[in-house]
This record gives sequence, structure tokens and C-alpha cells, in this order.
Amino acid sequence: MPELPEVEVVRRGLAAHAVGRRLVTVAALHPRAVRRQAGGADEMAALLTGREVVGTGRRGKFLWLLTDDAHLALAAHLGMSGQFRVDPPGGAVPGHARASFDLDDSVLWFIDQRTFGWVSAAELVPDASGAAVPLMVRGIALDPTEADFDAAVVARAMRSHRVEIKRLLLDQSLVSGIGNIYADEALWRAGVHPRRRADRLPAATVRLVLAQASAVMAESLAAGGTSFDALYVDVNGRSGYFERGLAVYGRHGRPCRRCGTPVARERFANRHSHFCPQCQPAPRATA
Repeated sequence: MPELPEVEVVRRGLAAHAVGRRLVTVAALHPRAVRRQAGGADEMAALLTGREVVGTGRRGKFLWLLTDDAHLALAAHLGMSGQFRVDPPGGAVPGHARASFDLDDSVLWFIDQRTFGWVSAAELVPDASGAAVPLMVRGIALDPTEADFDAAVVARAMRSHRVEIKRLLLDQSLVSGIGNIYADEALWRAGVHPRRRADRLPAATVRLVLAQASAVMAESLAAGGTSFDALYVDVNGRSGYFERGLAVYGRHGRPCRRCGTPVARERFANRHSHFCPQCQPAPRATA
């Protein structure tokens, strides 16, 4: 959290508020915010100060601001609680502000309560398709919203692994941007238990899971993303409201929206999986 739809909401806000404006001053307010910058805060400021923002980009949960240097971007990852917020100049420093970017007519703050996110001046390099992306994004797989995303190719790659389907949905080397929330929702929509092994699923079923992931993320994006607390807001401080449309995530013990069976929750890695035991039968070996 935030996941692809939430990051895309932020990217759209940055496109509206930052493109066409200049980075007048650049400052890191916490060292962890610039831990991906080899030369630290001073290097980031030296590279970005005075640059004009000419566009935005995003892949999965990574986003970036393109500058008038065709080889340089301001890249960011929001981590668990990162936010960008646009304020009028001259105001108080927000709580948990980790970096600031003075624009021509406003201040762009990077706020991160848990400090898992980061910002960095990043070199732009071509990825496998020839698109220019920040260096740290080059090894990240396409996400389902990108025009070149090929669900059939990704499904074949997933079915070559003797691994739980949910684990592969979260594997950024196969497909990016599908986090825990939308993996659970996509699997529920497709009627697939999160512990089903991908190599034992029909190709059509894996493609269906990917299609449902695309669909649920598109619906969330239309609703402004999913907000469970104040840790995710858009650049104007507004929360998304897709939480009310979730079918299983965060609804353990409540009735499945399809069959009425109580939604189950079980440990998965360092998080939880949410599913309907009736609509998503467990694999036979572990049922």
C-alpha cells in the first residue's frame, strides 16, 4: 500500500501540478529519503535544481518526473506510506516531510511517515522495449495497464513455475504493480485460491486472473484508489474510496459478496491472503 492505482492517481496529480514548472530548489529533509542516491542529498540537488518538468512516467509502483534533460528524471517509490503533496509557498513544513521541491508557484512535498519510500535523481535508460525509464526501473516487468503488456506471454511464464499463483502475481520480474490488495481481489473474481500452484492451472485460468487484476485496478483507479487511512491521499490530500468496492481484502469474517460464506484470512509471507473458501476451493493437497 499504495499499489498501482494509487500511484497512478498520484502520477496524474503530478502531471497536472508539476509539468511545465521548474524545480527552483531541491532539498532532502531526511537521509533515508535519498538512500537510493549514490551521492546523497547534495547530488540530487545538484542534478535537479533548475530543471523544468516536462512530463511524467510510471511503471508498476514506481513513478517519475521527466525533466528538460532527456537523460534525467526525478524518480520515486512511495513505499508503504509515501505521499506527494502540493501546497502554496510559504506554509509550514508538513509532518513527516522527507524532501521538498520548490516549483515556480508552489511547493511539492514528499511525505513519508514510515520512511520506506524514496526520491532520487535518476538516469534514464532504454528498457527491453526501447522505452526510456529510470535506471532502477529497467529490470521491473511491464504492468497490466501498459500498451505492450502481453497477458498470454506473462501467463506462459507464470505456468512455468511450480509456485503459488499469488506469489507470482506479486513477483515484479513477471508483472509489476499488482500488490496484496488487488491480488486477493483478482483471485476472488477468477475463483482461484491463492495457494493454487500456477503450473497446475489451465492457461486460460491464469489469463483470466491477469484480466481480473487489470479490471479491478481500473475500477479502483476510477474511484481514486483505495484508502484505509490517511497514509494514502492524492496530491491535494484527498482519499480514494474504492475500499467500499472490495470483495474480500480486509473483509475476513464477513459474508462473501457472491455466495455469503464468511471470508477467510490466512498468513501469507509477511502479510495475509483473503479469500472465500466456497468460491475459491483450496488445492486438494492442502484442503
